[in-house]
Amino acid sequence: MTDVCRVAVGAGTPEGVNSAYVLPDAGVVVDPGPPGEDAWTALRGGIDDAGLALGDVEHVLVTHWHADHSGLAARLAGAADATLAMHAADAPLVGDYAAERERRLDRDAAALRRWGVPEAVRTRLVERDRPSPVPDEYDVRALSDGDSVAGVELVHTPGHTAGHASFLYDGRLLLGDLLLPTYTPNVGGSDTRTDDPLADYLASVDRVAAAHERGEPGHGTTMNVREAAENVREHHRERARRVLDALPADGGATPWAVAQDLFGEMNGIHAKFGAGEASAHLRRLDALRAVEPCAEDPVAYRALPDDYSVGSNLTP
Repeated sequence: MTDVCRVAVGAGTPEGVNSAYVLPDAGVVVDPGPPGEDAWTALRGGIDDAGLALGDVEHVLVTHWHADHSGLAARLAGAADATLAMHAADAPLVGDYAAERERRLDRDAAALRRWGVPEAVRTRLVERDRPSPVPDEYDVRALSDGDSVAGVELVHTPGHTAGHASFLYDGRLLLGDLLLPTYTPNVGGSDTRTDDPLADYLASVDRVAAAHERGEPGHGTTMNVREAAENVREHHRERARRVLDALPADGGATPWAVAQDLFGEMNGIHAKFGAGEASAHLRRLDALRAVEPCAEDPVAYRALPDDYSVGSNLTP
């Protein structure tokens, strides 16, 4: 089996320190990590330790658009004269960063309003969203499910973001943020473009768990994919029950109100993640006919008659 070398990059996030992966035989680096000099130094050292010269990096692959994974992608590709590639749905958020960031802020503000988030909280979230120190534009190759680059196959695994991808190389699955060892990836607030992100996410988890036993996550080290997948399924089954319990018996509640019941006080980015997760569950439960939007307040949901119980599967 060919080498897959993990490089710890960045200072860490709630998910843990980022994992970049160097594939020396393929001349590929996956998820170079967040922007910043410390992360760049760690990445360069890891590439050297893997026995790959900077000039021998031919391709930079990114699992999704979040800056802790993509922040060094353009810098590495430029320094190595390498191509940069990711799934087509996420590619514009890196390749056309400046313009897409403005569109994302508008989209996030609209989503927060739909979720019933108070205006003051919405305003703070948008105002505190700082731009990443990355190029305004960069040439990014857009890939689709099943495409291969230097023997690395893209597996589209949406949910955490619309274009989230895992990468399969010589039997090794690089998971990005699809599954994590110590943290459940956010669904709903992490990308406000998706219509039913929980359905997408759980279908992606089922897809990889059906085919792979072990995987390399975007934070942390090698994990059991099937065990993690079952933990994720149970986590979301239990969360769905709690969402239903949070809806009043004689009225409706907004995703924001449900998030407050689930998570308590939410500050900073956690307000978007919490409201987005509550909204993702409500939209999934709406599709399953367990809840419906309130006619008198379309941003709120009410529970339908209690002959519904959350079963073993929230996927379509």
